[in-house]
Amino acid sequence: MAEEPETFEVRRASAADAPVVGRLLYDFNTEFETPTPSAEEFAARFEHLLVREDALVLLAEREEAAGFGYLTLRPTPYGDGPLAQLEELYVRPSLRDRGIGTQLLEAAFVELAERGAIEMHINVDEVDTDTRRFYERHGFVNIQPGTDYRMLCYLREF
Repeated sequence: MAEEPETFEVRRASAADAPVVGRLLYDFNTEFETPTPSAEEFAARFEHLLVREDALVLLAEREEAAGFGYLTLRPTPYGDGPLAQLEELYVRPSLRDRGIGTQLLEAAFVELAERGAIEMHINVDEVDTDTRRFYERHGFVNIQPGTDYRMLCYLREF
């Protein structure tokens, strides 16, 4: 009998969650050795972002924060609703492969559908085949096929 995936609470982050989200983004960047502002600098920025209607941060947690998704929304002349960009999706390394990324992504789909979004974009490194498979499994299609190393733009229509 297959194990049931673990369930984490996924909710929209508020300005009070800025320190937690800032720490998660800092951890994400340092894990991949990306130059990064401090967790405190990110927290200060998220305090302002988390009150905006054109920014959406979802937080997955159970006892402590497990991961987050950060999306921006912008108007487009190609439809009546906004276009969404998934800026970041991160799950703590010790909690990966438990369905948390899927839960965050599915919660984003619900939120974006309620907002009338027409599509969601995500950029993925061409060489990152595991991440590409993850997004393809969730309905995203690569719209920039190529053979050179580059960032690929994926999107999912609503």
